[in-house]
Amino acid sequence: MSQNPPTPTPTPNPTNFLEPQSRYYGEFSPEHLAFNANLQEFAQQVGVICALETGGKIPPGQAYDRIKQLWKTLRQSKHSLIDGEDRPSPPELPPD
Repeated sequence: MSQNPPTPTPTPNPTNFLEPQSRYYGEFSPEHLAFNANLQEFAQQVGVICALETGGKIPPGQAYDRIKQLWKTLRQSKHSLIDGEDRPSPPELPPD
């Protein structure tokens, strides 16, 4: 019997482990996709901050301040990507 060679296992990437990204299943637009990435990063960082505070590595006030700053950044991202007030209008196409 011939045996197939073992399938090589991919080399683990520490970034993928520490900062996983999930697929986006919502309504597709570049802005929605970018905001979703920002939202996932926010959630990941909040989880790390909560773990640090729970483990006694940072004081509660510092955890609050960090999360508050992350929230402001996420809100600004939503404002520019989703609300679109800072986004320039698309250029007009020339007539046919």
